[in-house]
Amino acid sequence: MNKDKIISFLKKIRRPVTFREMVTSFGLSRAEARKLKKLLRAMLKEGELIITRKSRYGLPEEMRLVSGYFQAHRDGYGFVIPEKADERDIFIPARATSGAMEGDRVIVRVENERRREGRVLRIIERANKQVVGRLEIHRGVSYLVPKRRDINFDLYVAPGHRKGAKHGDLVVAQIISYPTDKRPPAARVTKVLKEPEKPVDDIELIIDEYGLPRRFPKDVTSEAKNIPLEIPGREIKRRVDLTSLPTVTIDGERAKDFDDAVSIVKKEFGYTLYVHIADVSHYVPWDSRIDLEARRRATSVYFPDRVIPMLPKRLSEDLCSLKPRQKRLAFTVEMDFDTEGNRLDARFYPSVIESNERMTYTAVKRIIIDRDKKLRQRYQGLLEQFEMMARLCELLREKRFRRGSLDFDLPEPEVLLNLQGELDDIIVAERNFAHMIIEEFMIAANEAVAEYLYHLDVPTIYRVHEPPDEDKMFELSRFLSAAGVIKRRRIKPKDIPAIIRKIKDSDLSEVVNYMILRSLKQARYLPENLGHFGLASLCYTHFTSPIRRYPDLVVHRVLKEIVEKGRLSKKHERFLTEVLNNIAFHSSRMERLADDVELSVLDAMRAWLMKDRAGEEFEARVVSVTPQGIKIRLCDYYVDGFIHVSDLTDDYYIYNERDITLTGKRHKRVFAIGSRLKVMLQRVDLTEREVIFVPLPD
Repeated sequence: MNKDKIISFLKKIRRPVTFREMVTSFGLSRAEARKLKKLLRAMLKEGELIITRKSRYGLPEEMRLVSGYFQAHRDGYGFVIPEKADERDIFIPARATSGAMEGDRVIVRVENERRREGRVLRIIERANKQVVGRLEIHRGVSYLVPKRRDINFDLYVAPGHRKGAKHGDLVVAQIISYPTDKRPPAARVTKVLKEPEKPVDDIELIIDEYGLPRRFPKDVTSEAKNIPLEIPGREIKRRVDLTSLPTVTIDGERAKDFDDAVSIVKKEFGYTLYVHIADVSHYVPWDSRIDLEARRRATSVYFPDRVIPMLPKRLSEDLCSLKPRQKRLAFTVEMDFDTEGNRLDARFYPSVIESNERMTYTAVKRIIIDRDKKLRQRYQGLLEQFEMMARLCELLREKRFRRGSLDFDLPEPEVLLNLQGELDDIIVAERNFAHMIIEEFMIAANEAVAEYLYHLDVPTIYRVHEPPDEDKMFELSRFLSAAGVIKRRRIKPKDIPAIIRKIKDSDLSEVVNYMILRSLKQARYLPENLGHFGLASLCYTHFTSPIRRYPDLVVHRVLKEIVEKGRLSKKHERFLTEVLNNIAFHSSRMERLADDVELSVLDAMRAWLMKDRAGEEFEARVVSVTPQGIKIRLCDYYVDGFIHVSDLTDDYYIYNERDITLTGKRHKRVFAIGSRLKVMLQRVDLTEREVIFVPLPD
């Protein structure tokens, strides 16, 4: 008995059935019936089946039900992001959340298809186990007010569960009961925290807020310690030996985990590019303790002063890190390109490599672009390779943008902390030509692997990015028209690349790119190929970062089994079919969590940077306008702030939805996206991580 048989049976019978009906229909013995019961429980837990109030089992799609994860809004409502491909997001009114919290996996009934509105029927899996917030005690009754804005419930704390915490204390608490329509959630205080005294303290607080793991379980570290450092001779012999091939890693100055290396050779037809990726799958088999923990974490999470890794350091920073002048096990994607950047062929195989140099983006840029004499002399033996990499990168990049790939050029912030944990600055991270080389080579390898697995029609995980919805395109069209970028009122997704090119060097470039990015769907993982809109790729996956992304490790295992054994076994194919949807769903959710953590850290660091500068004046640009106020970005600092409409005291301001502006009723002063203004820093709220400005007279 397996999941496929149950699903096929329910599809055929086309109605919910009882457990007894299933046992009779399948002709099961008592022992087999017990196994069926266990399997049904697992399928219910994963949202693959629904059980009705009359204890009948049915398929969610046959009952107009959708499974997905809940995105909460601080005002009480939320959205459910469906697990299945080609399903639009579902709006959940505040009255219909059934106590769902941010990140929860839920079952929803769509109650209004036209408005795409629904009701949460069941919570399959809770995302939050603990919460950080302030304890408030009024007339002997205590509640915990969460710091995270996406947790929109206060939690009741019984007198015996305060652990000595007083009114106003910052605490960590374990959730002991979740909200329902009739009662609020409850929590037990586990730790009373000190108020952050410096930026690094706020990072510690954010780690607690999001419930991130601070260390690996003992059984995981023990398993990692037992992995031998030496590579057995028999393992080297069964692999392609590429140790004599000139090979380099190119990473940031502070990188510790080197999971990719590249080599290039000139050929008559053009170039052969080798992308070598650390063979994590050799050290981490399915369902090992390390694997289960990596699957739970799904991704590494990066902070200004540390990383919370997906894998233990013995693997991420040693055995699987492609260090220079050390033999390392890799999985190589070898690709042939002609002189126009067309991929002619691709080969995949386990290899042994030995990186010649640990290069940085800065050094490679100085060698190729700046023609730095000292560096060119130092790396003389690799100059030819660097020049070939540059030429191939330009070919691949030009070809990708010609086919419609989106060329966003948005600044990325970089937070600089000193050794004492104090904030030095927030700068725009450098992105140079060397970054583009690695980006293009990794995209090429990911596409080659995805196409190969897709044409074999084997179960795997794809990285998909669906085109934007019509309503998002309408909002974007309205904004672009108001900003004077386009004349017509409606655009289509295929028009976006041309719009990005049009505004590339204008003052509006950053704001327009930001608004376009907001209109797009988020990329996610799925066991189905839906293409990648942002890259204009028909077939895409993630293969190149198995040290820090769990889906990459899964794709490695699938590809490796096919390469080494010629095909997937039927047993393994069934196993993958059963687990890939859940792995893809969980990995997408954890990626979103990591993004939220990064944004919280950035908000906190901006607040710390500006905390002693109240009363100072700055040049700023408007990046968004809402009825509540104006979001701005300072011109000389990478700091975002907010001007509340109540602080626009020189006039009565009216929001124009059509033009996305706030306009003064008497003086006609207009705040529009992209416009510049002078502002004064009014106050900084370190607790809320907010930087509040007021506008100066025009």
